[in-house]
Amino acid sequence: MNIFCCEMHVNHALDVVVFETKEFPILEQVKEEEKLSTKCEYCEKEAKYLVSRK
Repeated sequence: MNIFCCEMHVNHALDVVVFETKEFPILEQVKEEEKLSTKCEYCEKEAKYLVSRK
């Protein structure tokens, strides 16, 4: 499970990963080369973070 999100939705993304996987999520900043093309999954703003369960 990977969720790309903006600063406004990062808390929601963390909650979703915990709820669905029952595991501690990993929070990473989106790499510079991915920033321009990656949008938040909850709105259309630029994604700043990747929340995952690696």
